[in-house]
Amino acid sequence: MAKTQTKKLKLWQLPSFRLLLVWGIMIVGSCGLLLNLYRLQVAQAPILEEKAREQQMVYMRPFVPRRPIVDRNGNVLATDRRVYTLYAHPKLFKIPKQEVAASLAPLIEKSSTDLEKLFNKKSSGILVSYTLTEEAADQVARLSMDGLELIQRYSRLYPQQDLAADVVGYVDVDHRGQAGIEYSQQNLLERAVRTLRLSRAGNGALMPDHVPEGFLHFDELHLQVTIDSRLQRAARSALRQKIKEFKAKRGSVIVMDALDGSLLALVSEPTYNPNKYYNFDIGLFKNWALADLYEPGSTFKPLNVAIALEAGAIQTDSYFSDTGSIQIGKWVISNYDKVARGRISPAQILEYSSNIGMVRIVQRMKPEAYYNWLQRLGLGQKVETDLPFESPGQFKSRRQFTSSPVEPATTSFGQGFSLTPLQLTQMHATLANGGKLVTPHVVQGLFDSKGHLYWQPRLASVRPLFSPTTTQAVLEMMETVVTKGTGKNAQIPGYRIAGKTGTAQKASPGGGYYSNAKITSFVGILSVDSPRYVVLAVVDEPKGEAFGSTVAAPIVKSVMEALIGIERIPPSDTTTATN
Repeated sequence: MAKTQTKKLKLWQLPSFRLLLVWGIMIVGSCGLLLNLYRLQVAQAPILEEKAREQQMVYMRPFVPRRPIVDRNGNVLATDRRVYTLYAHPKLFKIPKQEVAASLAPLIEKSSTDLEKLFNKKSSGILVSYTLTEEAADQVARLSMDGLELIQRYSRLYPQQDLAADVVGYVDVDHRGQAGIEYSQQNLLERAVRTLRLSRAGNGALMPDHVPEGFLHFDELHLQVTIDSRLQRAARSALRQKIKEFKAKRGSVIVMDALDGSLLALVSEPTYNPNKYYNFDIGLFKNWALADLYEPGSTFKPLNVAIALEAGAIQTDSYFSDTGSIQIGKWVISNYDKVARGRISPAQILEYSSNIGMVRIVQRMKPEAYYNWLQRLGLGQKVETDLPFESPGQFKSRRQFTSSPVEPATTSFGQGFSLTPLQLTQMHATLANGGKLVTPHVVQGLFDSKGHLYWQPRLASVRPLFSPTTTQAVLEMMETVVTKGTGKNAQIPGYRIAGKTGTAQKASPGGGYYSNAKITSFVGILSVDSPRYVVLAVVDEPKGEAFGSTVAAPIVKSVMEALIGIERIPPSDTTTATN
């Protein structure tokens, strides 16, 4: 009986134990859930909320096209266009590769054989064409072939090709300017872009109701430059003709409005096509007219005459003894033709391009005073233009210049220092505008679609240098160079042209001069009675019987003839012309 009761007690106790165990587990589990809920809802709530926000939101910085660049007449020089990149994924093709290649080849101007080889390289992600036009992309899309992927993007287009490449420059594959004003005016050409925070749906798609209204709207401003494409084309044609005729290494033509320093033309040859910049030598991307230095030679002589007149060292009716050669210390300086011309005036010194006459003029000034004038003119400095990669000129130190009498002597006829063609143009502009040093520039400003000015650059203050009396006297002297002297090839019937030729030995980087290399140049000012435009032509290393008078002067004449037609410049008042 006792055994039976004990057995019944154990049977009763077993379910009670299990029940308590289950209840215990449930209580512990509930406590765990409450603790985890507290951790998620209270302790880690800020962290989890931030993670959820990151998963539900996407930050987007939409691509906005660069502003267009136009010339002074509104002709487009650079603009953005929609293009497409085509990728192929052969593993997704539903038809044989040969058929895909045959259908695709005529649309993208590639051979079907080349496309087949391309498709066999890998199974996915094959770049077929980097820049397809919208028309070509539409034709590819109409094929409706699986395995072909078109991705839209923007590409920079230069409609004028190489016409103004040295001014405009180019952008790289990342749409960043690398040369010209595409580089120096990057901040003006890039429109402001704001980063957007958009909501993402559960399937990852962007929720359009959270997109701010007009978030892809951008301004219609364009960057206008001072270059005239018509004049640029005329200058390029004239320059190319002479480079080819004299088998020259390179050349440059600059046309400046001396009143404000705006550049109407800036041509360098050889040049490049910015649409295919990757096919050209990297050395062409720096415009040598403002990046490379040269000794100007005789084209600097009119500026020295102006300095001497302004300093009161000479008068227009002064006379000097041209002995053909002169001894300066241990150096012998001679005229280019070794001819002694006797008693000559400043006008005749320019007309005959007399080195000895120029030395006599400079000797009437103290070296210290002469050096100060050259510094005021800007030798050894930059012109601070808005184009990139400009080089400062090279000029002796004050101690070197004033301690050796040969330094002022060689400087008098344009040797012993160096500058850029652009800086020489700036200096001659002082003779055309009444004596003011202006800043050469190509950027005119930002304009809207209606032609209203939105922004204009602030140029450096104009610096008075010479008096109008001095500059007019020098212009009339330079006119005799064209009417009687070495600049006859620049004559234009009915117009009074001031000019100066230059045929200089080419300086060697190691010192001294090359025996068989020279730089020919001519600077012209239109016109003597109403001076405004400066035209400089420089041709590097022409072959054969090449001089400033035969190579560069005809280029300037052609450019001036085009300028007369474009600007409708009336003939000169020949009744006031010098004899």
